[in-house]
Amino acid sequence: MILIDSHTHLNDPDLAGDLPAVLARLQEAGVTAVINVGYDVPSSRRAVEQAHAWPFIYAAVAVHPHDAVTFDDEAGATIRGLAGDGRVVAIGETGLDYYRNLSPRQRQEEVFRWHLDLARTLRLPVIIHDRDAHGDTLRILKKAGPLPAGGVLHCFSGSWEMARQCLDLGFYISFAGPVTFKNASKLREIAVRVPLERLLIETDCPYLTPEPHRGRRNEPAYVGLVAAAIAAARGLAPEDIAAATAANARRLFGI
Repeated sequence: MILIDSHTHLNDPDLAGDLPAVLARLQEAGVTAVINVGYDVPSSRRAVEQAHAWPFIYAAVAVHPHDAVTFDDEAGATIRGLAGDGRVVAIGETGLDYYRNLSPRQRQEEVFRWHLDLARTLRLPVIIHDRDAHGDTLRILKKAGPLPAGGVLHCFSGSWEMARQCLDLGFYISFAGPVTFKNASKLREIAVRVPLERLLIETDCPYLTPEPHRGRRNEPAYVGLVAAAIAAARGLAPEDIAAATAANARRLFGI
């Protein structure tokens, strides 16, 4: 299979000790490109540095909603500057997280809107994080309207109705390891209904490891397991999902 992992964190310190081995395994698994996603200023810098070091790594830069409370003019200027680098293909990840509530919700929303404005200005796609904040995420996206370069709801966990409305706004829908879990039948039903041309797959490594490796550290080499789970649900070959999602990732991120 030819695969693209549309959301990974190779910049995470948990992978620093054996990153060359992780990169070797992803290439052996047929992963031809990864989107290396920043979640604060230091990780965004690392994402760009790694994208310059390896030709199959592309970067996204942003401040995660967890860290919205620390976002200030200096952080914004740094993210804006990094976003101008030629190896940066998206703004993200940004959005809302009401599961942990590590930043005040109002501040999360303000920082989310800032990133959406930056994506609009730079004509880059946006990578959206939404955890237990479906209603407010959708409200903000509707108010922002369609973005010039679109974007993706990463590690989608909402309802089909939310997915449908996000599709109407021009977004892609991405599925990660949870779609492989035994109790995720509703999520797989949504993965079946998303049009094939708007579907993406990811690992979100080092988190959300798919079956049968659940409980271990995740890595991009496992993205084929996400493709296989969606393929089984849709009655297709894993190679078909891999090819379609790779083409979609190339189109969205311009790689």
